[in-house]
Amino acid sequence: MSTELRRLRNYIDGEFRDAADGGTTEVVNPATGEAYATAPLSREADVDAAMAAAAAAFPAWRDQTPAERQKALLKIADAFEERAEELIAAEVENTGKPIGLTRAEEIPPMVDQIRFFAGAARMLEGRSAGEYMEGLTSIVRREPIGVCAQVAPWNYPMMMAVWKFAPALAAGNTVVLKPSDTTPASTVLIADIIGGIVPKGVFNVVCGDRDTGRAMVEHPTPAMASITGSVRAGMSVAESASKDLKRVHLELGGKAPVVVFEDTDIAKAVEDISVAGFFNAGQDCTAATRVLVQESIHDEFVTALAKAAAETKTGQPDDEDVLYGPLNNPNQLKQVSGFIERLPAHAKVEAGGKQVGDKGYFYAPTVVSGLKQDDEIIQNEVFGPVITVQSFTDEAQAVEWANGVDYALASSVWTKDHGRAMRMSKVLDFGCVWINTHIPLVAEMPHGGFKKSGYGKDLSGYGFEDYTRIKHVMTSLDA
Repeated sequence: MSTELRRLRNYIDGEFRDAADGGTTEVVNPATGEAYATAPLSREADVDAAMAAAAAAFPAWRDQTPAERQKALLKIADAFEERAEELIAAEVENTGKPIGLTRAEEIPPMVDQIRFFAGAARMLEGRSAGEYMEGLTSIVRREPIGVCAQVAPWNYPMMMAVWKFAPALAAGNTVVLKPSDTTPASTVLIADIIGGIVPKGVFNVVCGDRDTGRAMVEHPTPAMASITGSVRAGMSVAESASKDLKRVHLELGGKAPVVVFEDTDIAKAVEDISVAGFFNAGQDCTAATRVLVQESIHDEFVTALAKAAAETKTGQPDDEDVLYGPLNNPNQLKQVSGFIERLPAHAKVEAGGKQVGDKGYFYAPTVVSGLKQDDEIIQNEVFGPVITVQSFTDEAQAVEWANGVDYALASSVWTKDHGRAMRMSKVLDFGCVWINTHIPLVAEMPHGGFKKSGYGKDLSGYGFEDYTRIKHVMTSLDA
């Protein structure tokens, strides 16, 4: 007996709609491997409709006062709290994440981030007006950009949606947001929440695949394209956007080095690093997955980390003892497994290294040692619950190896030596450097990288300013 699948729909111009041509895709719960819903497979007609709605809504939303936009965002934050259990349920179906951790680790920061940007709406700053040429007064205006085409990833569907829409709406832009084709459920629910608060057309959701995203980026209407995703996807977006000089905001992959010096409290470092590496099944571009340990403590550290991995549990969402759930989809499971299967002979799997169970896409907490700097698993993003360990001799080698990858999003340094921590924070070529911790984020501080990790900032006042443009107004004092 087959179970009828729930039908998800696009949200365009204040109403829920199927794809214009009726196309759909099945949405699978990664904890079970079974389909639970269908979602629209949107094409050009749907993108056209969403862009037209966003463009039509833009002038009125732009012209609302910052206080009015703040009020709307505060209502959205309150509604997220009121409907938290619905959001959690949708996200758990999307991702297979543990229910308790989703409730504790995602809802509170999401609500806080929306409220932060609500406040930021009223705090735009610039140079004071002044006479920089005799007889003329200059004024600098910060204005919204216009329609924003936004593409969110599947690792944190709810939270990344917030990182997209909150600064954009706060600044006075309108939005067309596409969730990943594997995780649309929570974004469709977010549309239902926001749609009851902002005018129609201000916030639109279009479901679909990479071709849908490409159609959004290539569409002539949006003035900005923002994506959180893979390096390959980011490069494609940048190339497409360049054809009509759209602004581009890219938060891409990571390969965070975790540099552990010999004076570190090994027990505390292992405890914190294992959580930061395995949380969300390692599907986090800032995850603590590439550990560099000073040679004098290497063996002791590896033994302790392997033990921590063996004690870390993955499993079904309702199991309160699990740290993380499944990988998001069968392709991701294949990718993670492939890295382990292709390990060179000099590598050693200290823990894990295999799929868990025969239902869903679960992978064991894995630790790999004995690796060299040019090994595939060191140079490329695994995006799974896999922590690699290398042994370094001195500070100079640690810096060389830490910086010796194409990614530059996040990093951490573990030491009791304050001078060393400050030196390392200066020379590590990453958008974030944590010291004796790894992965905490706050709304007030920027998140974003360099090199192939992309450009532009999420969160913070810097992230808010990314959704604005600067205009110089000069007036004659003699007129």
